[in-house]
Amino acid sequence: MHTNGLKTALAAGLLLAAATPLLGADDAPLKVQNKGAMTGASRIAIGAFNVGFIFESVDQTKATGGLMGAFGGATKAKSSLVGVTPAMMQQIADAAYADFTGQLQARGLAVADPAAVFGDPAMARAKGDAGPAEINITLEKGSKGKATFYKPTALPVQLMLAGDFLGSGMSSIGRNMQAGQNSAAVATFAKNTGTPVVDVVYLIDFSDQKRPGAFSFSGIKVNANLSVAANFSKMSVVGANGRQNSVTFAKPVAVEGDFIEMADATSGVGRATQTAANIAGGLAAVAGLGGLRFGKTREFTFTAKPGNYEGGAGKAASLANQQLVAQLVAQR
Repeated sequence: MHTNGLKTALAAGLLLAAATPLLGADDAPLKVQNKGAMTGASRIAIGAFNVGFIFESVDQTKATGGLMGAFGGATKAKSSLVGVTPAMMQQIADAAYADFTGQLQARGLAVADPAAVFGDPAMARAKGDAGPAEINITLEKGSKGKATFYKPTALPVQLMLAGDFLGSGMSSIGRNMQAGQNSAAVATFAKNTGTPVVDVVYLIDFSDQKRPGAFSFSGIKVNANLSVAANFSKMSVVGANGRQNSVTFAKPVAVEGDFIEMADATSGVGRATQTAANIAGGLAAVAGLGGLRFGKTREFTFTAKPGNYEGGAGKAASLANQQLVAQLVAQR
């Protein structure tokens, strides 16, 4: 090959390498810790399966250009979900659990009868109730919210275990202590019966719009996104050997569809105030006085469409179930 041809080939190769993203650990959809809790298991018990729903969230972008070029501040979207009834949430939790156990059994993992599990003396030491549980949670830095967690009807008691949630406020201290006691009871049950115990937590989010890579129901209008949220959605396995595995969703499991109606609820006064602040900040920067990074805040109301919302949340949970079941099977 001539020298010029070689240089051209090398340049093309470098351009191709630069254009091709490398998939590293940070790009993996799951964070998996396998310590051998499932080794040799052909049967599992489900000690907890909680589906949480977030009704208020704050999504914040990085600093934006604002109205005056480079002088704007961060943009915040405060979102509220309405129209989701207790019956709808219970339906979603029941469907997610039935789908999870069905996938387990289809992959050759038997599921212990819940009545026998919760009737065991060791599990009787765990502290739970009929639910649902309302928990103040930390959503992200500087953002808090309240989530409502439902258990499936098939489980007689709602248990929260250590690590299931990141609570905020004084009310979470007692719940965290109880979760630690419940984890000890689950570990004793697993050791005494030789059966690994699985704990699943899903948090259903609603405010991320049309996330790239989301599953789409073909042929229907797309107006919103429902997802099993990253970081807050996870699974842990307490083994009969005392070891513990964990799986955390590093990326959301999203579904697009006609699930909700979104309306901009920002007041006219709020819009005018934010616009004036951004213009003032831009003029100050132009005058050499430094930019005032006010940014903007928008408030949105999401109204769930009955039937559609449950279907979307159920599909997101089913897709998440596939990933967790695959991990359980692979870890045996």
